[in-house]
Amino acid sequence: MPYFDAASSAPLHPVARQALHASLDEGWADPARLYREGRRAAMLLDAARETAAEAVGCRPDELVFTSSGTRAVHSAVAGALSGRRRVGRHLVLSAVEHSSVLHSATALEAAGGSFTEVPVDRTGAVDPSAYGRALRPDTALACLQSANHEVGTEQPVAETAELCADAGVPLLVDAAQSLGWGPVPGRWSLLAASAHKWGGPAGVGLLAVRKGVRFAPQGPADERESGRAAGFENIPAIVAAAASLRAVRAEAEAEGARLRALVDRIRASVAGLVPDVEVVGDPVRRLPHLVTFSCLYVDGETLLHELDRAGFSVSSGSSCTSSTLTPSHVLKAMGVLTEGNIRVSLPPGTTEEEVGGFLDVLPGVVAEVRERLGAPASTAPSPAPRASLVVDALGRRCPIPVIELAKVIGEVPVGGTVTVLSDDEAARLDIPAWCAMREQEYVGEEPADHGSAYVVRRLL
Repeated sequence: MPYFDAASSAPLHPVARQALHASLDEGWADPARLYREGRRAAMLLDAARETAAEAVGCRPDELVFTSSGTRAVHSAVAGALSGRRRVGRHLVLSAVEHSSVLHSATALEAAGGSFTEVPVDRTGAVDPSAYGRALRPDTALACLQSANHEVGTEQPVAETAELCADAGVPLLVDAAQSLGWGPVPGRWSLLAASAHKWGGPAGVGLLAVRKGVRFAPQGPADERESGRAAGFENIPAIVAAAASLRAVRAEAEAEGARLRALVDRIRASVAGLVPDVEVVGDPVRRLPHLVTFSCLYVDGETLLHELDRAGFSVSSGSSCTSSTLTPSHVLKAMGVLTEGNIRVSLPPGTTEEEVGGFLDVLPGVVAEVRERLGAPASTAPSPAPRASLVVDALGRRCPIPVIELAKVIGEVPVGGTVTVLSDDEAARLDIPAWCAMREQEYVGEEPADHGSAYVVRRLL
């Protein structure tokens, strides 16, 4: 069964498995102890730190291991903000950061600080100049991911890091998605990453803090990992994480080129195979293994289940997944279609045959889900005499409000309007996106009883 969700968690790399098994017998003792077993464990830990630091591009004494990538982010934000508390309590971040960064920003605001979200363009990238303008005299920390976890767009880290350095603001880079493909460029100050994203074991994160960055670890003091990550080190997992990072880096150039070609095939094929599809993210400046597209008139959760039944494991940033009824903050910030969203992220070793099988199955699965939901056929609407219509979709979730709009747009003449009543947050994003895809005019949103009224003018 092809697994196409490496962006969530990559399969354990063979080198990681070998290193884990080998170090279970050698790395169980306390590395802080001076007896033989402790010295042996300390040697393994030091060697893993040197290996990881080389891959990150920092000094070994600048890097510590944490219990996860999320913990690395939380520790980085809290420590940097505390270390620079005399400067201020303002945080700058992009609108498409991972939830761990967003949660840190929310916690800062709840404690009396503030943060500024820098918007992104339709590909999901920030404008470095806009990011630079968000920096203030009281900005204590800036955050920017190296590449987006939902759409794969690479961010202009090097350019942004220069602006932050010129302003005297440290930049934290969340490199969870990209570190397995290469080092992060530029004069960043802090970096966080997660081993299970590159094929290492879960439960290991990296936190690098450059020398000279003011950093005050939060929480009770602990003598381990320079006081920046409390608790007994999981040395076998750390050794496996470092070994697999070195291994995937050695394979990155060749495997990245091969997977990029497979993703290019998906990007080029999807729009021709499935009507009413929007492929999102930057087509060039992106991770090599990841592609995301959104299908009109499709319930994202149902689509995932049907693809799973067909033998393909994919994920979604749609508003209609089992975990949430709110739209993906990434897709929302980009202003693209959120319904029927599918993220395909290929693990190393993915074959041409597996991608071909996915492309063979996808059109039928989408068509079946659309038929089940009563979605309209993708044909041009015919003229009709009524100048305006109102569609009551209150209490109905995505993609039903958009489906109902598509069904009746042909019942008004060119220049006529359709008003959709909806209390679903996703409608605020998906109705304008539908208009852009179908070349209709989105007039705007008006308040309505129990929800909002979204007005669309027929142009074609």
